[in-house]
Amino acid sequence: MISLRQVTLRRGTKVVLDAASVTLNPGEKVGLVGRNGAGKSTLFALLAGRLQADGGDFDMPPRWRLGEVAQQMPETAEPATEFVLQGDTRLVEAQAELAAAEAADDGEAMAHAHVALEEAGAFDARARAQTLLLGLGFTREQLDAPVNSFSGGWRMRLQLARALMCPADLLLLDEPTNHLDLDALVWLEGWLQRYAGTLLVISHDREFLDAITGVTLHLDDAKLTRYGGNYTAFEEMRAERLSQQASAYARQQERIAHLQRFIDRFKAKATKAKQAQSRVKALDRMERLAPVLTASDFSFEFREPTNLPNPMLALRDMDVGYLPPDAPPKVIVHGISRTVLAGQRIGILGANGQGKSTFVKTIAREQRPLAGTVTEGKGLAIGYFAQQEMDLLHADDTPLQHMVRLARTVGPDAREQELRDFLGQFRFVGDMVNQAVGTLSGGEKARLVLGSLVWQRPNLLLLDEPTNHLDLNTREALSMALNEFEGTVMLVSHDRALLREVCDEFWLVADGALAPFDGDLDDYQRWLLERSREAARALNAKAPVAAAAPAPVAAARQAAGAAPVPAPAPGPKAVAPSGRDDRKAAAQARARLAELTRPLRNELAQIDKRLDKLGGEKTEVESQLASPGLAGEQFAELGRRLAHVQAELAMLEERWLELHTELEAIAAREGAG
Repeated sequence: MISLRQVTLRRGTKVVLDAASVTLNPGEKVGLVGRNGAGKSTLFALLAGRLQADGGDFDMPPRWRLGEVAQQMPETAEPATEFVLQGDTRLVEAQAELAAAEAADDGEAMAHAHVALEEAGAFDARARAQTLLLGLGFTREQLDAPVNSFSGGWRMRLQLARALMCPADLLLLDEPTNHLDLDALVWLEGWLQRYAGTLLVISHDREFLDAITGVTLHLDDAKLTRYGGNYTAFEEMRAERLSQQASAYARQQERIAHLQRFIDRFKAKATKAKQAQSRVKALDRMERLAPVLTASDFSFEFREPTNLPNPMLALRDMDVGYLPPDAPPKVIVHGISRTVLAGQRIGILGANGQGKSTFVKTIAREQRPLAGTVTEGKGLAIGYFAQQEMDLLHADDTPLQHMVRLARTVGPDAREQELRDFLGQFRFVGDMVNQAVGTLSGGEKARLVLGSLVWQRPNLLLLDEPTNHLDLNTREALSMALNEFEGTVMLVSHDRALLREVCDEFWLVADGALAPFDGDLDDYQRWLLERSREAARALNAKAPVAAAAPAPVAAARQAAGAAPVPAPAPGPKAVAPSGRDDRKAAAQARARLAELTRPLRNELAQIDKRLDKLGGEKTEVESQLASPGLAGEQFAELGRRLAHVQAELAMLEERWLELHTELEAIAAREGAG
């Protein structure tokens, strides 16, 4: 159990928690919400032991293992799978224990270490790590690629996989969905729903929080308030609570005014002086309720475009991609022929790496098409929000300098005070307008980019993951502004609530092509499911084939039986007895062979157990999928679960064949010796 009792926590001069108290029970899945800058990440630092409370009591079970996503970007040539494996702290400890025991030649310590390795699941750890990577969107070809060969977003996925690999009693996830596409996001939801430990997650994705949390912790004005329910339930309960507080405050103000009027009227009258004095005492004793003060709601709107060309864009046989140095052009999406009309609301779907951002960058004139033509309508004014906000900002600029440059180069020109007033609409007030952009938070940078777009008065908005660093209030403000915008919107986002509220049609980027997607987001999730099933079937079709074992894996396992694989029969020299010495030599050879093959046979036994368990799970999931009346989300989750069971089956069966090949090689070598 996690307990905070009257905890005060400061970060510099800012009070993050002021006499806060809350209790979280083991196994609860908790969403931590609050506006940007409220101190959510600072609270995580307290829970992780990186900060100490300035007052009050904070208790957490001392033996709990903690899992969290490291924020620093890894820079190593280590293979991806090995990097993720190191997140299993119990396995790493057991491996270190074994290495120390072997170095000391301590047989008893080695035995303890081997037991610890078995308890840590060493036999299937690699398969578990690769299952996590596949679920988060990595391909089989990337499983052993060097970590430093991945871009920043993919390295954050590696950090997430490493955190999920940890056998944690408490898992802290700070904005885990920021670098995920819908495919990986749905998989992560399913994984977290099955997670048995205590979970605290900071997220500004409403649907994600609703899917996985059963408790909401609201951090506001340095106070922690616990609500039983997911984010939607929290909003309803908080609205009711605020309404009740406002009503109570209003009633008390009426009571105070009534008492004060009586006192003012009768305090000078001798016959009423005693009653007036009584009311003065009642007024003094009254515990005053504070007025209900909430953070001011942020809202903005896009200015009406000066004109609306129609069509806005005509794309003909366009290829998009990039130009590697000293290499031929790399085409990612080819043959794009589409027309973008005034007033369209287009959501662009597709897995990471398929070319969504490359397509948007090409339309935004950030890079040239590799082939084909882009015809722009007369008077086209593009507003572009890049996935990495710093692509559009300069770290050394201040918000005011940024707006001055924008007004001079793009227009319309404006006086400094007018720009200050404009920045104030996006919560850049006072000295914030002179703060270096590089020191701003992610949410503040995103608001500055949004302000830049509004200033330019575009008629075509190209938004590539605009919500990555926005809190829920700002996301809602963006949704409202986009719905009222009179121009055209092309949106790339993993925020399903935003896509549902803004877009009325979808384009899909997949397999090197872009085409209209006939359906909604639920249809898209079902399409992802079918793709995963097809990939799993392809893996299963390939898995039985191995150079050293032409027979199918299932047949090989049946021939070997489910029990641990016995030591292979010794070669001719070891089983040709001719007297007592020969029998003794044969026994010694068998003992030596058994000793050499014991680790392999033990691993085979563990794999057999796991394969049997996965086979049962596969049958169960397939049975559930065949059940009538499944909701779309249930169908998608079951399909994801089946895909990953099948992927793990394929990897374990491949390892099963490898182990048999090694056993046969050892037997042949010992028999020939």
